[in-house]
Amino acid sequence: MDKFVIKGGKKLSGSVDINGAKNSTLPILAGAILSGDNVMIKNIPDLKDVRTMMDVLRSIGLRLTEDFESRELHIKPSEKLNIETPYELIKQMRASFFVLGPLLARMGKARVALPGGCAIGTRPVDIHLKGLEKLGAKIILGHGYVEASASKLVGDNVYLDFPSVGATENIMMAATLAEGKTLIENAAKEPEIDDLAAFLNTLGAKIKGAGTDVIEITGVKSLGGGTHSIIPDRIEAGTFMVAAAMTGSNIKINNVRLDHLEAVIAKLQDAGVSFYKTGTTIEVAAPERLKPVNIKSFPYPGFPTDMQPQFMAAMTLAKGTSCIQETIFENRFMHVAELKRMGANVQIKDRSVIVEGVKHLSGAPVMASDLRAGAALVLAALAASGKSEILRVYHIDRGYESFEKKLAGLGADISREKDTALY
Repeated sequence: MDKFVIKGGKKLSGSVDINGAKNSTLPILAGAILSGDNVMIKNIPDLKDVRTMMDVLRSIGLRLTEDFESRELHIKPSEKLNIETPYELIKQMRASFFVLGPLLARMGKARVALPGGCAIGTRPVDIHLKGLEKLGAKIILGHGYVEASASKLVGDNVYLDFPSVGATENIMMAATLAEGKTLIENAAKEPEIDDLAAFLNTLGAKIKGAGTDVIEITGVKSLGGGTHSIIPDRIEAGTFMVAAAMTGSNIKINNVRLDHLEAVIAKLQDAGVSFYKTGTTIEVAAPERLKPVNIKSFPYPGFPTDMQPQFMAAMTLAKGTSCIQETIFENRFMHVAELKRMGANVQIKDRSVIVEGVKHLSGAPVMASDLRAGAALVLAALAASGKSEILRVYHIDRGYESFEKKLAGLGADISREKDTALY
């Protein structure tokens, strides 16, 4: 295993480029299963999760050629695909479950292992399965696998009990090849949904309303090839914004979709951070000390749950008391104990955390429990006095490409080293 070694207390300066969005790339890769022709995906990030999904696609018979230097991925189709995905790949990340809908729609059958991923909550897949059943799929659960089959999928009205991003994407992909029209009501509205729909429409799908709470899909007989460029990663951009805010720094962030970050920017402005926008570049200027701000995570366009841990880290240094409420994942406070090890004054109360800001954090050895918690600990270490070690950074590698190199480019004292300890 690797670890990050960080000597905190340094101001950041300069500029950083944002990569393609992980949360767009993964369902778009799954969507390529639906195509009967060559597909090229641009602005693809080189991430552990992306490589895992590429391995999943190869395991079912697609041919992939990647060039991460030029940010391009070429996918060649196969007339016959394996309908079963290997457990050793699916267990590595939850997003690999996205292959269920497109594989079912393309082949009429799919056998996919129940997913793994970050331990931040139960995140049940029943919403996915109920939606596929509404389209005519027969679902059997057993021995750790989901088996889905349908002689043909038929469009229907699908109401989601919760606006699940993954369920919206899985059902939308399956519906592209279903007979007739499908309406997904109470659909998730995240930008990554809109990006997936744009990709599928490029291939010949007929999808309207992506980005709203009602998505209309008119099924087509087949999808062709095409080229699509992934949107910038709003969570990576938000993480660097918080890095600047916590360290009292001024940095420029390039390749940003500002319209995707309105909730994050608004809350940082409430905390005293200034922003100067020019096209797809935003300059972040932090005050001497942050003001306390309350946040509550909500589905988009609300404050993103994927930014909650980073924002909590920032509030540990604010002048006053903040309340952080988590409404999406019931177990997304595992970073609290680690922040306490660094001197933070944080207390969990049900689904909320009360943060009493302190003047200084102190470097300490801490352990990443999941992707975004790991990012939060890195940010805390950048602002802390002394040396910190962030263990289990493989979590961070799942969602941030060359995180330590980008931070070092901004002036942070951070390095990746081998961790020889046994856990």
